[in-house]
Amino acid sequence: MNPASVIVLAAGAGTRMKSKTPKVLHEMCGRTLLGHVLTAARATNPARLAVVVRHERDLVAAHALEVDPEAIIADQDDVPGTGRAVWCALEALGEIEGPVLVTAADTPLLTEQIYADLFAAHEGNAVTILTARVDDATGYGRICRDENGTPCAIVEHKDATEAQREISEINTSIYVFDAEVLRAGLAGVDTDNAQGEMYLTDVIEYAYTSGLPVGSLEASALLVEGVNDKVQLARLRGEMNRRLLEDAMRAGATIVDPHATWVEVGVTFAPDCRILPGSYLAGTTSIAAGATVGPFVRLTDCEVAEGAEIAFADLAHETITAPENTPR
Repeated sequence: MNPASVIVLAAGAGTRMKSKTPKVLHEMCGRTLLGHVLTAARATNPARLAVVVRHERDLVAAHALEVDPEAIIADQDDVPGTGRAVWCALEALGEIEGPVLVTAADTPLLTEQIYADLFAAHEGNAVTILTARVDDATGYGRICRDENGTPCAIVEHKDATEAQREISEINTSIYVFDAEVLRAGLAGVDTDNAQGEMYLTDVIEYAYTSGLPVGSLEASALLVEGVNDKVQLARLRGEMNRRLLEDAMRAGATIVDPHATWVEVGVTFAPDCRILPGSYLAGTTSIAAGATVGPFVRLTDCEVAEGAEIAFADLAHETITAPENTPR
């Protein structure tokens, strides 16, 4: 199942980042947070994709179009809340039918596969929620279920009762909605809550009380973790770096010390290349078979040829070749 549309929510200010740079434009392993989300979302092959912007509107919109020239930019107005953001996106998208993926722009570890799994879980539902379980759910919306285990509501932390705050299953702010249900549900959403916002989560209760099928898919907490400050940014960057290096090693590269090696998403490794500690490989750098990189090397958009060796260097846009008398 492919989405009729994808809506990426990128309007927030991200004040906890303590930065002049909009949160979604912070970099992680060679892409911005927004870039990671757009890449994964576009891989689901939606008919249309909208990015909702507000804070630093021009910067975020320009970057979104740089990453995905076919994206539709939707401007959120002065009414706060994710519900209003999605409403503005629907207005920009025009007439759509079928499943609509709504996802946050600050969840860089989400992959095309988890979106595909969510679409599979959505079959036959009006709404499907991606959930996770955490040890400390403070600040998160809680997944409330009926006696049959069906999701019946999402209650924000500030609006939750003491009993509801004991629930460890949280809302990840990622959903698939039937487009018609989404429009109908949002039409009845108001700002009568503790935060004075239009909650997108109210659409879940609308669907449930209307007798429509509501489902869920549980994901690992790390996979769906969002970036709210630079501590989280560093932690998720470390996790993505670990995954990139693990993929390289499984494909035949030798990474002598993964804890002392950093790579970006565009870097490629041939089998039997060797990366020594202190290496930072960026951009479109490629490492050929039999090449040795490191220690203490930074390469940006470089090509390291078969059998070449380089150490203690900082190079960009270079081709590093092996000496002519080096056996291949």
